[in-house]
Amino acid sequence: MTFHLIDRVAVEEEGDGPVVVCVHGLGGSSNTYTPLMPALARHRVVRVDLPGSGRSQSVEGALSIERYVETLLGICDRLGITRAHWVGHSMGTIVCQHIAAAHPKLVASVALFGPLIAPPDAARTAMHARAAKAREGAAGMQEITQTLLQAAISADTRQRLPVVVAFVRESLMRQEGDAYARSCEALAGAQAAAVEQIEAPVLLVTGDEDGVAPPQAVRAMADRLHRAASKRVVVLPKCGHWTPVERPDECQRELREFLATHDRVQRIQ
Repeated sequence: MTFHLIDRVAVEEEGDGPVVVCVHGLGGSSNTYTPLMPALARHRVVRVDLPGSGRSQSVEGALSIERYVETLLGICDRLGITRAHWVGHSMGTIVCQHIAAAHPKLVASVALFGPLIAPPDAARTAMHARAAKAREGAAGMQEITQTLLQAAISADTRQRLPVVVAFVRESLMRQEGDAYARSCEALAGAQAAAVEQIEAPVLLVTGDEDGVAPPQAVRAMADRLHRAASKRVVVLPKCGHWTPVERPDECQRELREFLATHDRVQRIQ
């Protein structure tokens, strides 16, 4: 594995083959994709800690989806990436959609876990309230974490898989309050990408207990992908919003098959 620090943004790169760029969600980091790495064994995998998250929390200034897109495009340029499969989770799926819609030549395919086009108004209000709570410091982050452990993970996961609960808890508690608050504000201000313009193949994976990306909303999202080369919706049973962590075996299977299909298409082309 090679570690890069590009404009204070932490980037991990490992493996050889077609490029896969992984974009995490709110409260996540590059570690969100550690459970999926076996499915990416034949790829050059680039995992980024977005500005304000993980090891990139020292990045200053306001955060936004547009800034995340600009950061990722800059990283691709620095690493010589001209085409990649894009994998996103939660907020990261919005980032991937913007890149796929605006930079189609850079996108071989898009695999989105817990996908949403943009937050509804009620969620935007909640994000601003969460940002204020995060700025209270460690006590505020503790309260946020406890709330999300109940809301973002399925009951089955909480009961059967305490290591997943520990992973999500640690991911959230490692976030510094102000950096997490700015990330919340980035999500609160997120605007929808022109998803109707996405031409790449798209995989959409959600959980049947995902309150952020409920199945009906994900199916409605798929209906808007008019120009996508292909699209597939997968709903995982007894699963909440942290799909790659809660159901890694199922997510690995879907991702492995999806990438294998579109790697072959690229070689034929």
